[in-house]
Amino acid sequence: MNSKIFSLLFLLALFMTACNDDKIIFFENHVKEEDNGGSETTVPRLFEVINLDYPGLEKVKAYYDKKDYVSATSELLEYYRNREDVTNPNINLGQTSIGDFNKNIADQALEYRFYIKDKYESKDASGKETYVLFKQDDEINWNYVPDKYKGDAEFVYQLHRHQWMIYQANAYTVTHDEKYVKSWIEVYGDWLKTFPCPEGKVDKNKNVEWYGLQPAHRVQAQLDIMSYFIQSENFTPEWLSTFLVALSDGVECIRKNYYKETNILITQVESVVSAGILMPEFKKAGEWLNEGTAKITEQVEAQFLGDGVHVELTPGYHIEAVYACNKLYNMAQVNNKVGYFPTNYVGLLKKAARFVMDITYPDYSFDNFNDTGASSWTKSVLLGNFRRYMAMFPDDKEIAWMATEGKQGKTPEELIQLYKDGGYYMLRSKWASDAIMMVVKNNNNPKNYVHCQPDNGTFSLYRDGRNFLPDAGFFTYGGDKESDNLRKSYRATTMHNTMTKNSATIADGYMNGKFLLQESKGNIDVLVTENKSYGDLTHRRAIFFVNKTFFVLVDEGYDAGKTTPVVDVTFNLGNAPKVVVDEADKENFQYGAYTKFDDNNNMQFKTFVETNSGYVAKWSTNWSSSKQNEKTLQRKWYRVSITKPMGGAARFITVIHPFTNEADRAKLNISAKFTDNTGATPGTFHADGASVEVSVGGTKYDLSYKLK
Repeated sequence: MNSKIFSLLFLLALFMTACNDDKIIFFENHVKEEDNGGSETTVPRLFEVINLDYPGLEKVKAYYDKKDYVSATSELLEYYRNREDVTNPNINLGQTSIGDFNKNIADQALEYRFYIKDKYESKDASGKETYVLFKQDDEINWNYVPDKYKGDAEFVYQLHRHQWMIYQANAYTVTHDEKYVKSWIEVYGDWLKTFPCPEGKVDKNKNVEWYGLQPAHRVQAQLDIMSYFIQSENFTPEWLSTFLVALSDGVECIRKNYYKETNILITQVESVVSAGILMPEFKKAGEWLNEGTAKITEQVEAQFLGDGVHVELTPGYHIEAVYACNKLYNMAQVNNKVGYFPTNYVGLLKKAARFVMDITYPDYSFDNFNDTGASSWTKSVLLGNFRRYMAMFPDDKEIAWMATEGKQGKTPEELIQLYKDGGYYMLRSKWASDAIMMVVKNNNNPKNYVHCQPDNGTFSLYRDGRNFLPDAGFFTYGGDKESDNLRKSYRATTMHNTMTKNSATIADGYMNGKFLLQESKGNIDVLVTENKSYGDLTHRRAIFFVNKTFFVLVDEGYDAGKTTPVVDVTFNLGNAPKVVVDEADKENFQYGAYTKFDDNNNMQFKTFVETNSGYVAKWSTNWSSSKQNEKTLQRKWYRVSITKPMGGAARFITVIHPFTNEADRAKLNISAKFTDNTGATPGTFHADGASVEVSVGGTKYDLSYKLK
């Protein structure tokens, strides 16, 4: 047959398939003009990316050799529908389910209302979300941004991650309704046509849809989606060709645009390795697998500090990084590819897994530290991660205890955890839901990672199911002037429970938290950390945990120079309506706040000063955000400020004590004073330690530490 006639007939066949109500799309950029011995033959790009010598593709190759590309593509579809030698551990078709929330996402996508995490058009009283409508003037407007999200860069980024598509795949598997497949093919096909893959390096300003996490998330999603939809009558050979070429383009785009480090690089490599394992029929699958496993091993060593904390110092990103590394290893295991990983690979993740266990509150909740949105880390999500850790480290009985809520394994023994490299420290009374637990955060962030907030010295406080000092969170990632300012406001140092100079935010270059001391004597545990937060002010915080019951904070802002700045300590208590500011002793330079919950689980805060020059005490309210673009909890804060003595230190004592009810609080009768400047000038700083006397309920406690 004349080659030009054959080409015409081939394209006609594709055209006829494409022009039906199902809107199957086959794009021009997925075929190429090839010079074949002097004749012009149209060869689908599909056969550039598929290795026709791969075992099982003999029939595909036979048709290809005959230039019967339609039959070759059809045979390839049959191969994928019946393939059994590759296992995607993310998929279990027989146990697929879909809840109301996810079904709502799938159904709204049928109407071109696309789910974007934490972004929606409206939410009704029951919490049901209505998503943004992208169908305008009878076409999908991929550049549409509603007014409420203008300037929010994350809205654009996450739109191009196609987060709704996997839920349509779930819905199809459960309902067998072809409308979900048709919707996916139409929408994804339109996106591919609108945003062809760029060559070489991606310019974020021109092709944000192909930048960073966007292609990485799409590749991972499509690898899973294929398993759900492949048996559909609407998953035609023509669509398979489009789909596979797009998948190959996505992986190659990632490879040409690797980040140098951070969680984004881990996600990029995860996508490349996943494609190499799950799509061994691709010509470059070997390259993807070799390159990706080498990079992921390199990053496990580079991105987790010596104590196991991820370099970006953000618990949420830490969990995701561990999950990605573990997921790849599991995928390699079930596909006999473990040999591509070094023998110590899993062991490198042990400390990282333990960190997640140690920073999780006893009720399996999380705080908003740095750019962690706590609402994403529910009990079920955290338990899922602990079960994965249990499978990774079957000999660790304490992880088993955590993963099974105490049903297996053994109760952890250590009550104090020190992550000195990352700057996280945990003090707890016991491993039980009614424990009291403090997490101290004094991150060492010399590279100024953007997900780490300037709040050195801050802490959270949990007791019996309640977080008394919920972290501020981040609210937004920014994007324009307005959202950038919002992000700055939540990151502000005064939004955290630490020291400031003139209420100013700690600048880049000044987040270099240091561990100085941890010791336990009798019934008293002491932790001392320090950070040079400003050019002329260093914050040293000593925390005494007394009788596994209450805390005493000794804060010193010192500098040997001649400056006399205003130095503040701020405490942000959660659930503002339940917080009472205690101004009764303000004239005596004592100030604080306490909670008034009806369940006998309350906390008293009281702050004392050694010098009172420039003394100011005040309070107000602000909001924390555990979910992007949402003010989730109103907090009430109080701040005590004094003028630092020249050459000395601004010194504060804060006592934090639990109580049940008002009668119980009245018995506390808390007082505190420094005892290391008797006969000396108040405000004198002692580099080797500090000592204080605290009285609670008539009992005196002499508390001190000496640096070794």
